[in-house]
Amino acid sequence: MTRDVASTDIDRACARTRGWTSEAVRVIEADANRSADTHLLRYPLPDAWGIDLYLKDESTHPTGSLKHRLARSLFLYAICNGWVTENTPVIEASSGSTAVSEAYFARLLGLPFIAVMPRSTSQEKVSLIEWQGGKCHFVDEPGAIYAESRRLATELGGHFMDQFTHAERATDWRGNNNIAESIFEQLRMEPHPEPAWVVVGAGTGGTSATIGRYLRYRRHNTRLAVVDPERSVFFDAWRNSDPSLVGDAGSRIEGIGRPRVEPSFIGQAIDRMIKVPDAASIATIRYVEQVLGRRVGGSTGTNLWGVCALISEMLEQGQRGSIVTLLCDGGERYTNTYYDDAWVAEQGMELAGPGEVLDRFHATGSFRAD
Repeated sequence: MTRDVASTDIDRACARTRGWTSEAVRVIEADANRSADTHLLRYPLPDAWGIDLYLKDESTHPTGSLKHRLARSLFLYAICNGWVTENTPVIEASSGSTAVSEAYFARLLGLPFIAVMPRSTSQEKVSLIEWQGGKCHFVDEPGAIYAESRRLATELGGHFMDQFTHAERATDWRGNNNIAESIFEQLRMEPHPEPAWVVVGAGTGGTSATIGRYLRYRRHNTRLAVVDPERSVFFDAWRNSDPSLVGDAGSRIEGIGRPRVEPSFIGQAIDRMIKVPDAASIATIRYVEQVLGRRVGGSTGTNLWGVCALISEMLEQGQRGSIVTLLCDGGERYTNTYYDDAWVAEQGMELAGPGEVLDRFHATGSFRAD
């Protein structure tokens, strides 16, 4: 039987693509193996409370944030689906940590990367993306980032990564060293190895979906609480079972909160949501700097404000146990915003009130924001 030249060429192209795919997966997995896992840190609380608080320190990833896990999963998902192959331009709608992490993996694989972002994005974020080898493409209207990303992908013959759609499905929530499995493995020898709560924020919703699914799959009694900043619609949409809600402003707490309910946000996997004022998030990270001796990002403050409320409830009910939350990224990215008094004043935030609540909580365990 003879085969035509076209068939032979197709076979060679397929072999080349499979070869590139195999090597790309190896490179990504090798990077994960080198960086190992992130630490689980204990946050100091009075021994008499009988409650242990742990911070999963995601700032130690090579790109400095929780989004490193998401970017790794998105690239593996796109590559194994055949959407990204050799020389495929990768486009993402992001002006923050996800774009920084995706630019890192694109450079690792020798792929061009473009982050589509609002023109108002700070130069600090632009510099971080460019330092990782990515390019920044600006739009005038923040809501235009999705359509412009799709347009660029079509024009360049590239792939729109679309974190907000694919985050919840790109991670293997059953295992594969996802963040939930890692947390429970690290708690194995602790006094309370099955925490009462895991507390996270939601940007895409991928992390909360992964953890919520894992808790049910492994039949844990642990409950999942998701904290939400003030300009986000996730809380109201979850409370009212109305995923059609749309807001009119972007979140001031980078990495979490959205003006619309993203496809990756799985509300049914969540046990409780807690709305957190932005001033409370910022006051918390400034308070935590005194406790931990280091600066953390705004979303970590949102997490910890919610944690304080849950710990207070546990104390009132006479419960002992543990809670886990995420230290999402370091505070060095926010010197000119969250840690800048002038910026805080420009935003109309008043931190004294939340600061008093935190003082009272750490002294007595009582957490009342009235």
